[in-house]
Amino acid sequence: MVCLNVGYLLSNYSAAFLWLAIFGYVINWFGDSLDGTLARYRKIERPIYGFYIDHTVDAFNEVIIFLALGLSPYVRFELACLALIGYLLLSVLVYIRTCVKGEFVISYSGLGPTEIRVLAILANGLIFFVGNPQVTLGNLTLTVYDWMVILVNGILALIFVLSAFNQARILSKADR
Repeated sequence: MVCLNVGYLLSNYSAAFLWLAIFGYVINWFGDSLDGTLARYRKIERPIYGFYIDHTVDAFNEVIIFLALGLSPYVRFELACLALIGYLLLSVLVYIRTCVKGEFVISYSGLGPTEIRVLAILANGLIFFVGNPQVTLGNLTLTVYDWMVILVNGILALIFVLSAFNQARILSKADR
């Protein structure tokens, strides 16, 4: 996470530091996937403690990533914060469903942490190669990266609302 966030912060001085952020995403992705797998392989799983620590650290990391993105020159801070809210809402949905149904489903509509990382990596690469020009839609002028964040946030919000209503409908029938 340090590598990723330092990359975003240093991108204020050079777009080349977006590669450091990309490298940070890859390291984070690898590490986040490896910890549970390694514990299972070594037969030292701690399901309750491991779940708690993994997702507590993930929530902290998500906050830091979105704040660092908002402090970069590529995404407006308030848009990065809105994207953080969308991501955290989906995380809450995952955790509530885990408590209520005993099912841990981390991806909704084919979009989960892995896909979000891939989108961020692609967005960073795109911005490095083509720049971050401003685009005007109606009265609103924002950068390309800003518009990408708005699009992803809209998708996250839609997934949250549809999934929440769908789960409420299912639970309502089960609770009768």
